Amino acid sequence: MSKGADLQFIGWREIVHLPELGLNAIPAKIDTGARTSSLHALEVEKFERNGEAYVRFLVECPGGGEPQRCEAVNVDIRGITSSNGETQRRYVIKTKLKIGMIDFRAEITLADRSDMKFPMLIGRSSLRRRFVVDSGHSWLQSPGRNPVKGHKP
Repeated sequence: MSKGADLQFIGWREIVHLPELGLNAIPAKIDTGARTSSLHALEVEKFERNGEAYVRFLVECPGGGEPQRCEAVNVDIRGITSSNGETQRRYVIKTKLKIGMIDFRAEITLADRSDMKFPMLIGRSSLRRRFVVDSGHSWLQSPGRNPVKGHKP
């Protein structure tokens, strides 16, 4: 694929969906400095079903709705270095991620992001060969939201 062919522009923040987890309209920060995408998850516990490793976790819904209990296949546990330089062991899941009209399978780590403004972070592995980031705009791939120029949260 040549550079820029069929790539969509994406803003520094977007609304994303994780349909296999039943999670819709999640505000996400787009972060090319992070390799891996991350979802705010609480009460993460590993369990086994039919000989396969799974994780069960709680996601607090944007807007203050009832927290949602989710389950996903646990594909790995990795040491992830956070923005403050601290390495944490995190569960990794692989699930469908939808940004705008593009959906694809993505690896997502589960982390306590309660100190962060956005419950989800989209890292460069998920963006690669799909999107070009326009850091001066927001909501370019978020239907129902008017694109915003500038960095005003």
